[in-house]
Parts: sequence; C-alpha cells; structure tokens
Amino acid sequence: MHDTKIGPRRSEPAIAGQLFAGLAGFIFSYSSFAAPPPVSTVHTQESTETRSLQQGNSQTDLAREWGLTPQEWSRFQVVMDGPRGTYSPGLDPLTALGIEARTTEERRRYAELQVQAERQRIDKELAYQRAYDQAFARLYPNEKIIQISANPKPPSTGGQPTLVSDGRLAIFVRESCTACIARIKDLQEQKTAFDLYFVGSQGDDERIRRWATLAGIEPTSVRNRQITLNHDGGRWLGLGLGGDLPALVREVNGKWQRQ
Repeated sequence: MHDTKIGPRRSEPAIAGQLFAGLAGFIFSYSSFAAPPPVSTVHTQESTETRSLQQGNSQTDLAREWGLTPQEWSRFQVVMDGPRGTYSPGLDPLTALGIEARTTEERRRYAELQVQAERQRIDKELAYQRAYDQAFARLYPNEKIIQISANPKPPSTGGQPTLVSDGRLAIFVRESCTACIARIKDLQEQKTAFDLYFVGSQGDDERIRRWATLAGIEPTSVRNRQITLNHDGGRWLGLGLGGDLPALVREVNGKWQRQ
C-alpha cells in the first residue's frame, strides 16, 4: 500500500490573510466605479453659483444707475447696515454716502452726482406731466386738473396782500426746494389741512400746478379745500419772520409764528 504524499497544510491565519486581501481588492475595485454625487446636489451647487452671479450682476447694474463704482455700492450697503440705516431708513445711495463721506472730495463728488440725478428725475417727471396735462385738456377741456385759489384783493391803500387767518396752517414754499416737497408730503400723510403759498410764482398758475404735481398734492384735496394753492404775492416778506423755506406758520394771539 503506497502512502499518498500530502503537502504541508496551510495554517488558518494564512488562509484568513488571503481572504482579507481578496476582499480588500474587491472593495477597491467597486469603489473606483462608485456612483457620482446625487443629481440634486449638483443642481443645488449650480443654482447657488448662478444666484451668486446674478446678484453680483444686479449689484453692479444698480451701482451704475447711480453713477457709483461697485466698491462705492458696497460701502453704501455697509453704511445702511450701521447706525445711519437706523436713523434714516430708506435713504438713497448718494445721500447716504454724502452724509457719511470720509473726505471733502467724497462729499463734493456725491453732491454733484445727486444734483445731476435730481435734474434728470425732474426733467423726466416734467416731461410726463406735460403729456398728462395735454391728455387731460383733450379729454376734459372745460376742467382744470388743480384749481388755484383766488387771492384776496390787496387793501385799498395799495399795499401788499395780507395773510388772513381762519385757524388753518399756512406753509410758504418755493421752486427747486426738496425740503418743501418733503414737508408737503408729511402734512398730507398726517391729513393736515393747510393753505400753501408759492413764493416767486410771478402770478403763473401753471407754475404752481406743476410744482403741486411734483409734490404729490392730490387734486381731490384741492377740490374739497383740504388744501388751497395760492400765489404768495409778497405775503411772506410782509410777515417779517425770516429764515429758510419751507416755513410752516400759524396765527397765535394775533401774531404769526413759525411752527
């Protein structure tokens, strides 16, 4: 009987080692063909990048509309995120940067930009107002958009017209006065009745009508006499109160006083 030769037996640790090596190779091969990131993740990244690009373009466009550089627009946003934004919410970029200017040169630059912007705005509004007036005249030829109040006749002595009190507020304004327009808008928001006197109107009704439209005075408020529009006719100088316009005055104990 021949003995069958049998090779040396492998130890159990050696077999385990080969199995582990094979498994590791399989895992490596599988991982090299792993699925790409979910489509939703890719889309989210692309959407974020697109939004960032669009926002950047939008900020640049806004800066250009105000005549500012992107750096100046960024400073405007920083300014409005600080105390100035709390004190004056809704402030336009040129005013905000001008108030918070760091040098005289900056302040002069923003002032000039604002003068140019205001001129362009007024020119556009006046052009539209003329078109509106023409349309109104065609459609309603026998009506006036805003009626100018009849001025009382001057005293028989030939002096200047006097300011007559009936307990109402009187406000004196002039052309090219942004503070005047702002004050008129405030009074209207408060539903305050008042008599408006236009200084320097030179008796031109249309001049007052155009200004009243720019100031946002409602024609209905004029028709129901919540607001009256008047030529100054020298009344402001006659009061002798002095100071800048607008001037809001009321008669107290027979004397006119600024409010």
